[in-house]
Amino acid sequence: MPEDIQDFTKKTEVDIAYYVLQHKGATMYYKDLVMDVIEKKHKPVQSLSAAISEVYTLINMDSRFHYEGDGQWGLTEWNPPETKRHTRSSSSSSSSTSRSSAKASRRKEKLFESIQE
Repeated sequence: MPEDIQDFTKKTEVDIAYYVLQHKGATMYYKDLVMDVIEKKHKPVQSLSAAISEVYTLINMDSRFHYEGDGQWGLTEWNPPETKRHTRSSSSSSSSTSRSSAKASRRKEKLFESIQE
């Protein structure tokens, strides 16, 4: 199926990036991905570094994309959803959770002190 240039000029940069990754079926180095998007978009570019930065930011903010590490980007749908486990010694708890647990600890300490008296 030949790629229609008109289709790409009407699509957004992130939609083109999604198309590129979906058709490749594998992760890509961010610069190669962004350059492919810029090439397919046929958008006049005054500053290549600014264009790369703009497209990279859009990809980074779009939940369809997943950073794999070492500059490699893939699609979120390729990764199984993460299961969150709740543990008592979780260091990645939110600030409100840690505040409430600190409050509970102080309350327990006061109760323990009152029992000992």
